[in-house]
Amino acid sequence: MAYLKVSGTKIVDQNGKEIILRGAAVGGWMNMENFISGYPGCEFQIRAALADVVGKDKCELFFDKFLEYFFTDVDAAYFKSLGLNCIRIPFNYRHFEDDMNPRVLKPEGFKHLDRVIDLCSKHGIYTILDMHTAPGGQNGDWHSDAGTHIPGFWIHKDFQDRAVWLWGELAKHYVGNTWIAGYNPMNEPTDPYGSRVVDFYDRVYAAIRAVDPHHALFLDGNTFASDFTFFGDAGKRWENTAYAIHDYTLFGFPNAPEKFVGSDAQLRRLRRGYEKKRQWMDSLGLCVWNGEWGPVYARREYEGALTDEINEERYRVLQAQLNIYNQDRLSWSIWLYKDIGFQGMVYVSRETPYMKLFKDFLAKKHRLAVDAWGADDSQVRHVYQPLIDHVVKEVRPEHQNLYPFPVWKLSDRVGRLSRNILLAEFLVKEWAEHFRGKSEAEIDEIARSFHFEQCLHRDGLNKILTDNASLVAESK
Repeated sequence: MAYLKVSGTKIVDQNGKEIILRGAAVGGWMNMENFISGYPGCEFQIRAALADVVGKDKCELFFDKFLEYFFTDVDAAYFKSLGLNCIRIPFNYRHFEDDMNPRVLKPEGFKHLDRVIDLCSKHGIYTILDMHTAPGGQNGDWHSDAGTHIPGFWIHKDFQDRAVWLWGELAKHYVGNTWIAGYNPMNEPTDPYGSRVVDFYDRVYAAIRAVDPHHALFLDGNTFASDFTFFGDAGKRWENTAYAIHDYTLFGFPNAPEKFVGSDAQLRRLRRGYEKKRQWMDSLGLCVWNGEWGPVYARREYEGALTDEINEERYRVLQAQLNIYNQDRLSWSIWLYKDIGFQGMVYVSRETPYMKLFKDFLAKKHRLAVDAWGADDSQVRHVYQPLIDHVVKEVRPEHQNLYPFPVWKLSDRVGRLSRNILLAEFLVKEWAEHFRGKSEAEIDEIARSFHFEQCLHRDGLNKILTDNASLVAESK
């Protein structure tokens, strides 16, 4: 077994044979996310709140058991049975370094990461290690786990220094593991200056290469992995490196611009958006990896009788994107493998202890549009529209579009700050209070809700992924 390498526009094995990586991210596991497992706000907030309610020992028990049950041998076996060959593993830097004790490696952070990497290798599955949360937050979204919309990583050099240091430590630990396809040093940077992300990549590249000359790197573009404007000729100095786009389309989400029917105009729009993201790589003959993409799905408790119709439409979007990727023999990692029913290939049953415990709270979160991802704000739009109108009235038009516009429009920014940060913060304690009075055995059972045996399968999604993975695998 030898390392995979990037050669020109392709990922290849030791014999120069092209390897197309097709898989998913185990998102929401070592970097938890609110819409994936049902809490409000950020992971650091719920960890602190749960410790306040049940005490340090029971809090640690829940999160350790959650990590244990979320991905086990049966998950790896099922994933492999679908014909997929690569899992992207997002992780939070806090597993390996404490903000109050920086630059001191926490060896316990490797406990579950090593376990899952080894499980995947046992089943012939490559892994890509993704620092999904960096010190200070590399973007202003919930998944940077910073609790703010200002990405502090780009304005405090010490945050950057710590990330570079940690990647050096991770590379030392994993340098000999050939089932790791590569390292994804940062998820979705939003550097408002544009040039600092390139400077960071120069530094993290050097730190990794100082101890690990073997593993490929997968570097996200700026502005949520969509913009390579400032990368210039950097591709010439970063060897064995692929470049990551995240190819989400509005057609796969609530509030889409129109119903997706696969018209020529809609297909052109899909391809145009995809080609724009990869334009810099194509101009220089560099390797492209689609690190995230995929629709979200309707849930019967919210969308009712329209659920099946909506989901069939989302499957059409999925297949239309795959048709584009297949033409380009693109490696991809769909978002995501497991959740509580919004986007996952498998999802936690409504009949589990966790879902029963949080049934009413999850409905409240949905009604209030507390999560940003795929939010349906129709029930609360009237509450926030006056604030949007106020900003539009009082702020000069040329000052309204703040970075990361156009990904965040003015209304999105108001929603991030008012619903997804402010309102969510007030709901954190309510989430934690659900655990009050629970015994260790009950906490174990709640965490066990995320075990594969307690999950349902999104068969329509998984069949499309399997059919397309096989299609490409059989191509010459």
